[in-house]
Amino acid sequence: MATSSNRNNSKLGTPTTLTKGGGVSKTNTAKQNYTARSVGNDHGSLTFGAIHKQGDVTSDVMLQASDGRHGIVLDKDGSRKGCTQITAPGRITIDAGLDKKEAEDTLMIHSWNGNICIVASNGKLRLQGTDIELVAVGEGGSKGNIRMKASETIELDGKKIIGNAKTLCKMVSSGQVEMSANTAMNIFGSLIRNTTDAVANKDGKNGGQLLQNLQNLIG
Repeated sequence: MATSSNRNNSKLGTPTTLTKGGGVSKTNTAKQNYTARSVGNDHGSLTFGAIHKQGDVTSDVMLQASDGRHGIVLDKDGSRKGCTQITAPGRITIDAGLDKKEAEDTLMIHSWNGNICIVASNGKLRLQGTDIELVAVGEGGSKGNIRMKASETIELDGKKIIGNAKTLCKMVSSGQVEMSANTAMNIFGSLIRNTTDAVANKDGKNGGQLLQNLQNLIG
């Protein structure tokens, strides 16, 4: 008769050690508790003190639907101590602010330490509002930055696009750069220098070869 290859389903972190009475030794690392309680039926269950299948984490509260991918879990210990997990095979909707005014804060996601990650693995990430504000408040050269990076195109479209830099404003392209204005183009500076790549072979009357070498190093 064929037998299952997964006969030792102890969920223990160390090899099973049997005591003289036939029980499992408490020196094994699987979570244990004797106070777990559960209520449920074929539609779902609510369990207090459930141990996860791997035997490494105890949950204070586990709300489980008939679909195993649908639930809310408040983990207590192990590698996910203090973690709350909300999973759903469909949509998760959070709706708030019906009785509040426009200027009030009605939905907040706050993390004291660590990163906040919003990932759409196969879809678009949309932000929509009467205004959208991005503020970075870190100090030092490595913090307080807002970075935008796209594998294809970054497109800006609006009635006005205004940029203000206190120390440096720079546009660099290894390809083509175009600037056009259908009315007037104003360019102002205490010193304006235009240099072409021709100075690579012969420096201009006003110099420029040093700038050309610098731009090639940067590019």
